[in-house]
Amino acid sequence: MSNIVAILGRPNVGKSTFFNRLTESRSAIVDETSGVTRDRNYGKAEWNGVEFSVIDTGGYVEGSDDVFEEEIRKQVILAIEESDVILFMVDVNSGITDMDQAIADLLRRRGKKSFVVANKVDEPSRTFEADVFYAFGLGDPYRISSANGSGTGELLDDLVKSFEKKKIESGPELPRFAVIGRPNVGKSTLVNTLLGEERHIVTPVAGTTRDSIYTRYNKFGHDFYLVDTAGIRKKGKVTENIEFYSVMRSIRAIENSDVCLLMIDAREGIESQDINIFSLIRRNNKGLVILVNKWDLVEKDTHTSKYMEESIREKTAPFTDVPVVFISAMNKQRIHRILDLAMQVYNNRIKRIPTSQLNEVMLKVIEDYPPPAVKGKYVKIKYVTQLPTHAPSFAFFCNFPQYVKEPYKRYLENKIRANFNFTGVPVQIFIRKK
Repeated sequence: MSNIVAILGRPNVGKSTFFNRLTESRSAIVDETSGVTRDRNYGKAEWNGVEFSVIDTGGYVEGSDDVFEEEIRKQVILAIEESDVILFMVDVNSGITDMDQAIADLLRRRGKKSFVVANKVDEPSRTFEADVFYAFGLGDPYRISSANGSGTGELLDDLVKSFEKKKIESGPELPRFAVIGRPNVGKSTLVNTLLGEERHIVTPVAGTTRDSIYTRYNKFGHDFYLVDTAGIRKKGKVTENIEFYSVMRSIRAIENSDVCLLMIDAREGIESQDINIFSLIRRNNKGLVILVNKWDLVEKDTHTSKYMEESIREKTAPFTDVPVVFISAMNKQRIHRILDLAMQVYNNRIKRIPTSQLNEVMLKVIEDYPPPAVKGKYVKIKYVTQLPTHAPSFAFFCNFPQYVKEPYKRYLENKIRANFNFTGVPVQIFIRKK
Protein backbone atom coordinates (compact mmCIF):
# COMPACT_ATOMS: atom_id res chain seq x y z
CA MET A 1 0.00 0.00 0.00
CA SER A 2 1.68 3.21 -1.07
CA ASN A 3 1.94 6.54 0.71
CA ILE A 4 -0.05 9.62 -0.28
CA VAL A 5 1.83 12.88 -0.80
CA ALA A 6 -0.10 16.16 -1.11
CA ILE A 7 1.42 19.25 -2.74
CA LEU A 8 0.11 22.29 -0.84
CA GLY A 9 0.59 25.99 -1.34
CA ARG A 10 -1.16 29.13 -2.44
CA PRO A 11 -2.10 29.66 -6.11
CA ASN A 12 0.60 30.12 -8.73
CA VAL A 13 3.65 28.88 -6.81
CA GLY A 14 4.25 26.06 -9.35
CA LYS A 15 2.44 23.09 -7.79
CA SER A 16 1.03 21.78 -11.09
CA THR A 17 4.37 22.03 -12.91
CA PHE A 18 5.99 20.06 -10.09
CA PHE A 19 3.13 17.52 -10.12
CA ASN A 20 3.67 16.99 -13.85
CA ARG A 21 7.38 16.48 -13.31
CA LEU A 22 6.76 13.90 -10.55
CA THR A 23 4.14 11.93 -12.45
CA GLU A 24 5.86 12.44 -15.84
CA SER A 25 2.58 13.60 -17.27
CA ARG A 26 1.04 16.75 -18.64
CA SER A 27 -2.25 16.15 -16.89
CA ALA A 28 -2.32 19.27 -14.72
CA ILE A 29 -3.22 22.47 -16.54
CA VAL A 30 -0.27 24.80 -16.19
CA ASP A 31 -1.06 28.46 -16.68
CA GLU A 32 0.12 31.81 -15.39
CA THR A 33 -3.37 32.69 -14.10
CA SER A 34 -3.62 31.98 -10.40
CA GLY A 35 -6.02 29.30 -9.25
CA VAL A 36 -6.22 27.41 -12.53
CA THR A 37 -6.21 23.96 -10.94
CA ARG A 38 -9.91 23.36 -10.46
CA ASP A 39 -10.16 19.58 -10.36
CA ARG A 40 -7.64 17.93 -8.13
CA ASN A 41 -4.97 16.12 -10.07
CA TYR A 42 -3.79 12.81 -8.78
CA GLY A 43 -1.33 10.31 -10.12
CA LYS A 44 1.42 7.84 -9.32
CA ALA A 45 5.08 8.70 -8.98
CA GLU A 46 8.15 6.57 -8.43
CA TRP A 47 11.57 7.39 -7.03
CA ASN A 48 14.39 4.94 -6.25
CA GLY A 49 11.99 2.05 -6.78
CA VAL A 50 9.45 3.44 -4.26
CA GLU A 51 5.96 4.17 -5.60
CA PHE A 52 3.67 6.77 -4.05
CA SER A 53 0.48 8.65 -4.92
CA VAL A 54 0.65 12.40 -5.52
CA ILE A 55 -2.17 14.90 -5.18
CA ASP A 56 -1.91 18.40 -6.57
CA THR A 57 -4.30 20.46 -4.46
CA GLY A 58 -5.92 23.29 -6.34
CA GLY A 59 -9.45 24.53 -6.73
CA TYR A 60 -8.94 27.78 -4.90
CA VAL A 61 -11.88 30.12 -4.62
CA GLU A 62 -11.17 33.48 -6.18
CA GLY A 63 -12.72 36.85 -5.51
CA SER A 64 -12.57 36.73 -1.74
CA ASP A 65 -11.21 39.65 0.26
CA ASP A 66 -10.15 37.34 3.04
CA VAL A 67 -6.46 36.52 2.60
CA PHE A 68 -6.85 32.97 3.87
CA GLU A 69 -10.18 32.06 2.34
CA GLU A 70 -12.41 29.60 4.14
CA GLU A 71 -12.42 27.13 1.23
CA ILE A 72 -8.64 27.10 0.95
CA ARG A 73 -8.37 26.56 4.68
CA LYS A 74 -10.75 23.58 4.52
CA GLN A 75 -8.84 22.08 1.66
CA VAL A 76 -5.50 22.48 3.40
CA ILE A 77 -6.94 20.78 6.50
CA LEU A 78 -8.33 17.92 4.37
CA ALA A 79 -4.99 17.43 2.66
CA ILE A 80 -3.22 17.45 6.02
CA GLU A 81 -5.64 14.88 7.46
CA GLU A 82 -5.69 12.56 4.49
CA SER A 83 -2.12 12.47 3.24
CA ASP A 84 0.95 10.90 4.82
CA VAL A 85 3.42 13.63 3.87
CA ILE A 86 2.95 17.26 2.79
CA LEU A 87 5.12 19.10 0.28
CA PHE A 88 4.50 22.75 1.21
CA MET A 89 5.46 24.80 -1.83
CA VAL A 90 6.41 28.48 -1.68
CA ASP A 91 7.85 30.92 -4.22
CA VAL A 92 11.24 32.62 -3.74
CA ASN A 93 10.09 35.52 -5.94
CA SER A 94 7.49 36.66 -3.43
CA GLY A 95 9.04 35.56 -0.13
CA ILE A 96 6.62 34.84 2.72
CA THR A 97 3.04 36.01 2.16
CA ASP A 98 0.23 36.06 4.76
CA MET A 99 -1.31 32.99 3.14
CA ASP A 100 2.01 31.10 3.28
CA GLN A 101 2.29 31.99 6.96
CA ALA A 102 -1.25 30.77 7.66
CA ILE A 103 -0.59 27.40 5.95
CA ALA A 104 2.71 27.05 7.84
CA ASP A 105 0.95 27.76 11.17
CA LEU A 106 -1.61 25.03 10.42
CA LEU A 107 1.09 22.50 9.49
CA ARG A 108 3.08 23.28 12.62
CA ARG A 109 0.06 23.03 14.92
CA ARG A 110 -1.01 19.70 13.44
CA GLY A 111 2.46 18.21 13.55
CA LYS A 112 2.14 16.61 10.11
CA LYS A 113 5.31 15.40 8.42
CA SER A 114 6.07 18.16 5.92
CA PHE A 115 8.81 19.48 3.64
CA VAL A 116 9.14 23.17 2.77
CA VAL A 117 9.81 23.38 -0.97
CA ALA A 118 11.14 26.74 -2.17
CA ASN A 119 10.31 26.84 -5.87
CA LYS A 120 11.57 28.99 -8.77
CA VAL A 121 15.23 28.86 -7.63
CA ASP A 122 16.09 28.76 -11.33
CA GLU A 123 19.75 29.74 -10.97
CA PRO A 124 22.41 29.25 -8.25
CA SER A 125 22.54 32.98 -7.48
CA ARG A 126 19.00 32.76 -6.06
CA THR A 127 19.77 29.98 -3.56
CA PHE A 128 20.26 32.30 -0.57
CA GLU A 129 16.84 33.95 -1.18
CA ALA A 130 15.20 30.77 0.14
CA ASP A 131 16.75 31.31 3.61
CA VAL A 132 13.76 33.47 4.54
CA PHE A 133 11.62 30.28 4.75
CA TYR A 134 13.50 29.05 7.84
CA ALA A 135 11.13 31.45 9.63
CA PHE A 136 8.29 28.88 9.30
CA GLY A 137 9.99 26.63 11.85
CA LEU A 138 9.36 23.58 9.61
CA GLY A 139 12.97 22.62 8.96
CA ASP A 140 15.38 23.31 6.10
CA PRO A 141 13.78 24.58 2.91
CA TYR A 142 14.51 22.47 -0.21
CA ARG A 143 15.53 24.75 -3.08
CA ILE A 144 14.14 23.54 -6.39
CA SER A 145 13.01 24.64 -9.81
CA SER A 146 9.93 22.70 -10.88
CA ALA A 147 10.39 24.19 -14.36
CA ASN A 148 13.92 22.80 -15.00
CA GLY A 149 14.03 20.08 -12.32
CA SER A 150 17.06 21.30 -10.39
CA GLY A 151 17.09 20.28 -6.72
CA THR A 152 14.23 17.79 -7.06
CA GLY A 153 16.48 14.71 -6.69
CA GLU A 154 17.61 15.61 -3.18
CA LEU A 155 14.03 16.44 -2.15
CA LEU A 156 12.69 13.11 -3.46
CA ASP A 157 15.54 11.14 -1.81
CA ASP A 158 14.53 12.54 1.57
CA LEU A 159 10.81 12.24 0.82
CA VAL A 160 10.89 8.48 0.13
CA LYS A 161 13.19 7.91 3.14
CA SER A 162 10.52 9.53 5.34
CA PHE A 163 7.76 7.06 4.37
CA GLU A 164 6.57 4.67 7.03
CA LYS A 165 6.03 1.04 6.13
CA LYS A 166 2.29 0.43 6.10
CA LYS A 167 0.33 -2.56 7.19
CA ILE A 168 -3.22 -3.32 6.16
CA GLU A 169 -5.48 -4.15 9.11
CA SER A 170 -5.31 -7.79 10.08
CA GLY A 171 -8.21 -10.16 9.55
CA PRO A 172 -8.76 -13.27 7.47
CA GLU A 173 -7.01 -13.16 4.06
CA LEU A 174 -10.04 -12.48 1.90
CA PRO A 175 -10.46 -10.65 -1.40
CA ARG A 176 -11.03 -6.91 -0.97
CA PHE A 177 -13.54 -5.28 -3.33
CA ALA A 178 -13.82 -1.47 -3.38
CA VAL A 179 -16.82 0.47 -4.65
CA ILE A 180 -15.34 3.52 -6.40
CA GLY A 181 -16.84 6.39 -8.36
CA ARG A 182 -17.67 10.07 -8.50
CA PRO A 183 -19.95 11.55 -5.83
CA ASN A 184 -23.60 10.61 -6.16
CA VAL A 185 -23.33 7.74 -8.65
CA GLY A 186 -24.94 5.36 -6.17
CA LYS A 187 -22.04 3.75 -4.30
CA SER A 188 -23.73 3.63 -0.90
CA THR A 189 -26.99 2.40 -2.43
CA LEU A 190 -25.10 -0.51 -3.98
CA VAL A 191 -23.35 -1.35 -0.71
CA ASN A 192 -26.67 -1.23 1.17
CA THR A 193 -28.32 -3.44 -1.46
CA LEU A 194 -25.51 -5.99 -1.23
CA LEU A 195 -25.48 -6.03 2.55
CA GLY A 196 -29.28 -6.00 2.74
CA GLU A 197 -29.33 -3.33 5.43
CA GLU A 198 -29.20 0.43 5.71
CA ARG A 199 -25.61 0.43 6.88
CA HIS A 200 -24.78 3.72 5.18
CA ILE A 201 -27.02 6.75 5.03
CA VAL A 202 -28.19 7.24 1.45
CA THR A 203 -29.32 10.71 0.44
CA PRO A 204 -29.44 12.43 -2.94
CA VAL A 205 -26.91 15.01 -1.71
CA ALA A 206 -23.56 14.34 -3.40
CA GLY A 207 -20.78 13.55 -0.99
CA THR A 208 -22.64 12.20 2.05
CA THR A 209 -20.04 9.45 2.24
CA ARG A 210 -16.96 9.86 4.36
CA ASP A 211 -14.55 7.13 5.50
CA SER A 212 -13.31 3.89 3.99
CA ILE A 213 -15.08 1.09 5.84
CA TYR A 214 -14.44 -2.66 5.60
CA THR A 215 -17.52 -4.83 5.79
CA ARG A 216 -17.30 -8.58 5.55
CA TYR A 217 -19.79 -10.09 3.09
CA ASN A 218 -20.40 -13.78 3.59
CA LYS A 219 -23.49 -15.17 1.85
CA PHE A 220 -24.65 -16.79 -1.41
CA GLY A 221 -21.33 -18.65 -1.57
CA HIS A 222 -19.24 -15.45 -1.54
CA ASP A 223 -16.82 -14.35 1.19
CA PHE A 224 -14.93 -11.07 0.85
CA TYR A 225 -14.41 -7.60 2.34
CA LEU A 226 -16.34 -4.75 0.81
CA VAL A 227 -14.34 -1.52 0.98
CA ASP A 228 -16.87 1.27 0.67
CA THR A 229 -15.49 4.80 0.61
CA ALA A 230 -18.28 5.33 3.05
CA GLY A 231 -19.29 6.59 6.41
CA ILE A 232 -21.76 9.01 7.84
CA ARG A 233 -21.51 12.73 7.58
CA LYS A 234 -23.82 15.20 9.25
CA LYS A 235 -25.82 17.20 6.73
CA GLY A 236 -24.40 20.50 7.93
CA LYS A 237 -20.94 19.52 6.79
CA VAL A 238 -21.80 18.68 3.19
CA THR A 239 -20.45 22.08 2.16
CA GLU A 240 -16.90 20.79 2.70
CA ASN A 241 -14.78 20.33 -0.33
CA ILE A 242 -16.60 17.17 -1.41
CA GLU A 243 -14.82 16.57 -4.67
CA PHE A 244 -11.42 16.74 -3.01
CA TYR A 245 -12.56 14.42 -0.26
CA SER A 246 -13.89 11.86 -2.72
CA VAL A 247 -10.56 11.88 -4.54
CA MET A 248 -8.54 11.35 -1.36
CA ARG A 249 -10.88 8.60 -0.20
CA SER A 250 -10.93 6.89 -3.59
CA ILE A 251 -7.15 6.72 -3.62
CA ARG A 252 -7.12 5.13 -0.16
CA ALA A 253 -9.84 2.62 -1.15
CA ILE A 254 -8.14 1.73 -4.47
CA GLU A 255 -4.83 1.10 -2.72
CA ASN A 256 -6.51 -1.06 -0.07
CA SER A 257 -8.37 -3.24 -2.55
CA ASP A 258 -7.78 -6.15 -4.94
CA VAL A 259 -10.68 -5.42 -7.30
CA CYS A 260 -12.36 -2.05 -7.89
CA LEU A 261 -16.02 -1.80 -8.85
CA LEU A 262 -16.01 1.49 -10.77
CA MET A 263 -19.52 2.95 -10.91
CA ILE A 264 -20.53 5.40 -13.58
CA ASP A 265 -23.89 7.11 -14.10
CA ALA A 266 -25.76 5.67 -17.10
CA ARG A 267 -27.42 9.05 -17.76
CA GLU A 268 -24.09 10.84 -18.12
CA GLY A 269 -21.88 8.14 -19.63
CA ILE A 270 -18.18 7.96 -18.87
CA GLU A 271 -16.77 11.42 -18.04
CA SER A 272 -13.28 12.82 -17.55
CA GLN A 273 -13.28 12.28 -13.78
CA ASP A 274 -14.34 8.64 -14.31
CA ILE A 275 -11.37 8.29 -16.68
CA ASN A 276 -9.08 9.79 -14.02
CA ILE A 277 -10.25 7.21 -11.51
CA PHE A 278 -9.98 4.44 -14.15
CA SER A 279 -6.36 5.47 -14.84
CA LEU A 280 -5.56 5.41 -11.15
CA ILE A 281 -6.96 1.87 -10.83
CA ARG A 282 -4.87 0.79 -13.82
CA ARG A 283 -1.71 2.48 -12.50
CA ASN A 284 -2.20 0.63 -9.21
CA ASN A 285 -2.58 -2.67 -11.13
CA LYS A 286 -5.91 -3.45 -9.47
CA GLY A 287 -8.64 -5.66 -10.91
CA LEU A 288 -11.59 -3.78 -12.42
CA VAL A 289 -15.28 -4.23 -13.16
CA ILE A 290 -17.18 -1.26 -14.64
CA LEU A 291 -20.73 -0.84 -13.35
CA VAL A 292 -23.10 1.36 -15.37
CA ASN A 293 -25.60 2.31 -12.66
CA LYS A 294 -29.11 3.86 -12.89
CA TRP A 295 -29.69 1.84 -16.07
CA ASP A 296 -33.41 1.78 -15.18
CA LEU A 297 -33.55 5.58 -15.68
CA VAL A 298 -32.27 5.54 -19.27
CA GLU A 299 -34.56 5.43 -22.31
CA LYS A 300 -33.28 2.57 -24.41
CA ASP A 301 -33.73 0.53 -27.55
CA THR A 302 -32.08 -2.73 -28.60
CA HIS A 303 -28.72 -1.05 -29.31
CA THR A 304 -28.37 1.35 -26.36
CA SER A 305 -26.21 -0.91 -24.19
CA LYS A 306 -24.02 -1.87 -27.17
CA TYR A 307 -23.33 1.79 -28.02
CA MET A 308 -22.71 2.69 -24.37
CA GLU A 309 -20.24 -0.19 -24.00
CA GLU A 310 -18.42 0.80 -27.20
CA SER A 311 -18.13 4.39 -25.97
CA ILE A 312 -16.69 3.20 -22.64
CA ARG A 313 -14.13 0.93 -24.32
CA GLU A 314 -13.12 3.68 -26.74
CA LYS A 315 -12.34 6.00 -23.82
CA THR A 316 -10.52 3.38 -21.73
CA ALA A 317 -8.32 2.10 -24.59
CA PRO A 318 -5.85 0.42 -24.74
CA PHE A 319 -7.03 -1.37 -21.55
CA THR A 320 -10.37 -2.60 -22.91
CA ASP A 321 -10.43 -6.20 -21.66
CA VAL A 322 -12.72 -5.22 -18.76
CA PRO A 323 -16.19 -6.52 -17.81
CA VAL A 324 -18.98 -3.91 -18.15
CA VAL A 325 -22.31 -4.55 -16.36
CA PHE A 326 -25.49 -2.49 -16.64
CA ILE A 327 -27.15 -2.34 -13.24
CA SER A 328 -29.66 -0.58 -11.06
CA ALA A 329 -28.46 -0.57 -7.46
CA MET A 330 -31.86 0.81 -6.41
CA ASN A 331 -33.87 -1.96 -8.11
CA LYS A 332 -31.31 -4.72 -7.35
CA GLN A 333 -30.92 -5.36 -11.08
CA ARG A 334 -27.96 -7.72 -11.90
CA ILE A 335 -26.52 -7.37 -8.39
CA HIS A 336 -25.37 -11.00 -8.13
CA ARG A 337 -23.74 -10.76 -11.55
CA ILE A 338 -21.45 -8.08 -10.07
CA LEU A 339 -20.18 -10.43 -7.37
CA ASP A 340 -19.58 -13.30 -9.80
CA LEU A 341 -17.58 -11.01 -12.10
CA ALA A 342 -15.61 -9.43 -9.24
CA MET A 343 -14.63 -12.91 -8.04
CA GLN A 344 -13.59 -13.99 -11.56
CA VAL A 345 -11.44 -10.84 -11.90
CA TYR A 346 -9.89 -11.47 -8.47
CA ASN A 347 -8.97 -15.03 -9.51
CA ASN A 348 -7.50 -13.70 -12.79
CA ARG A 349 -5.38 -11.27 -10.80
CA ILE A 350 -3.82 -13.96 -8.59
CA LYS A 351 -3.49 -16.52 -11.41
CA ARG A 352 -0.07 -18.09 -12.01
CA ILE A 353 0.78 -19.62 -15.40
CA PRO A 354 3.37 -22.46 -15.28
CA THR A 355 6.56 -21.40 -17.08
CA SER A 356 6.56 -24.48 -19.35
CA GLN A 357 3.00 -23.74 -20.53
CA LEU A 358 3.78 -20.06 -21.01
CA ASN A 359 6.82 -20.82 -23.19
CA GLU A 360 5.00 -23.45 -25.20
CA VAL A 361 2.27 -20.96 -26.18
CA MET A 362 4.18 -17.67 -26.36
CA LEU A 363 7.34 -18.83 -28.20
CA LYS A 364 5.09 -20.18 -30.95
CA VAL A 365 3.24 -16.82 -31.08
CA ILE A 366 6.58 -14.97 -31.28
CA GLU A 367 7.82 -17.30 -34.02
CA ASP A 368 4.67 -16.58 -36.08
CA TYR A 369 5.19 -12.83 -35.74
CA PRO A 370 8.70 -11.91 -34.50
CA PRO A 371 9.64 -8.37 -33.38
CA PRO A 372 10.61 -6.15 -36.33
CA ALA A 373 14.37 -5.90 -37.01
CA VAL A 374 16.00 -2.57 -36.12
CA LYS A 375 19.14 -1.31 -37.93
CA GLY A 376 19.61 -4.78 -39.40
CA LYS A 377 19.60 -6.41 -35.96
CA TYR A 378 17.15 -9.25 -35.34
CA VAL A 379 15.55 -9.51 -31.91
CA LYS A 380 15.37 -13.11 -30.68
CA ILE A 381 13.11 -13.75 -27.69
CA LYS A 382 14.26 -17.02 -26.12
CA TYR A 383 12.30 -17.37 -22.91
CA VAL A 384 9.33 -16.01 -20.96
CA THR A 385 8.30 -16.27 -17.31
CA GLN A 386 5.66 -14.79 -15.01
CA LEU A 387 7.16 -12.61 -12.28
CA PRO A 388 6.28 -13.15 -8.59
CA THR A 389 4.32 -9.87 -8.31
CA HIS A 390 0.89 -9.08 -6.81
CA ALA A 391 -0.62 -8.48 -10.25
CA PRO A 392 0.18 -10.34 -13.51
CA SER A 393 3.51 -9.30 -15.02
CA PHE A 394 5.68 -11.19 -17.48
CA ALA A 395 9.37 -10.97 -18.39
CA PHE A 396 10.48 -11.80 -21.93
CA PHE A 397 14.25 -12.44 -22.27
CA CYS A 398 15.99 -11.52 -25.52
CA ASN A 399 19.26 -10.34 -27.06
CA PHE A 400 18.30 -6.69 -27.79
CA PRO A 401 15.62 -5.57 -25.29
CA GLN A 402 16.06 -1.91 -26.27
CA TYR A 403 14.69 -2.63 -29.76
CA VAL A 404 11.35 -4.05 -28.59
CA LYS A 405 8.94 -1.13 -28.83
CA GLU A 406 5.50 -0.42 -27.35
CA PRO A 407 3.38 -1.80 -30.27
CA TYR A 408 5.10 -5.19 -30.01
CA LYS A 409 4.68 -5.25 -26.23
CA ARG A 410 0.98 -4.61 -26.82
CA TYR A 411 0.94 -7.54 -29.27
CA LEU A 412 2.49 -9.80 -26.60
CA GLU A 413 -0.03 -8.61 -24.01
CA ASN A 414 -2.95 -9.27 -26.37
CA LYS A 415 -1.68 -12.79 -27.07
CA ILE A 416 -1.31 -13.51 -23.35
CA ARG A 417 -4.87 -12.28 -22.82
CA ALA A 418 -6.16 -14.36 -25.76
CA ASN A 419 -4.57 -17.56 -24.40
CA PHE A 420 -4.82 -17.25 -20.63
CA ASN A 421 -7.81 -15.00 -19.73
CA PHE A 422 -6.73 -12.01 -17.69
CA THR A 423 -10.02 -10.13 -18.18
CA GLY A 424 -10.39 -7.18 -15.83
CA VAL A 425 -6.73 -7.10 -14.81
CA PRO A 426 -3.87 -4.86 -16.03
CA VAL A 427 -1.01 -6.98 -17.43
CA GLN A 428 2.58 -5.68 -17.39
CA ILE A 429 5.16 -6.73 -19.97
CA PHE A 430 8.90 -6.38 -19.27
CA ILE A 431 11.60 -7.05 -21.87
CA ARG A 432 14.92 -8.07 -20.34
CA LYS A 433 18.40 -8.95 -21.49
CA LYS A 434 18.93 -12.69 -21.45
